[in-house]
Amino acid sequence: MQKTGAVLLGVSPDTPKAQKKFQEKENLPFTLLADADKKVAEAFGVMKEKNMYGKKVWGVSRTTFVIGPGGKIQHIFENVKPDGHAEQVLAYLKESGKVPA
Repeated sequence: MQKTGAVLLGVSPDTPKAQKKFQEKENLPFTLLADADKKVAEAFGVMKEKNMYGKKVWGVSRTTFVIGPGGKIQHIFENVKPDGHAEQVLAYLKESGKVPA
């Protein structure tokens, strides 16, 4: 596969220590960014009311953003489920010509 200059980052409201542990456990090959104060989540509009065990809570809604070289959002995947999501994103990138097929 050719290099595309693409950067993959994960952002979560966890602490850097918790992220490092998760990254090592899951053997993730990309950078995780800590957003413990949730400022990035708020800026990207992913803080939402959710239902947890029948109670309404305020939390981060799993979302994937494809951001182009100019810094513009090109696509948003909302309500992400971990299983199969990487394949879904890769398929989108291939279809849109962002990565070689």
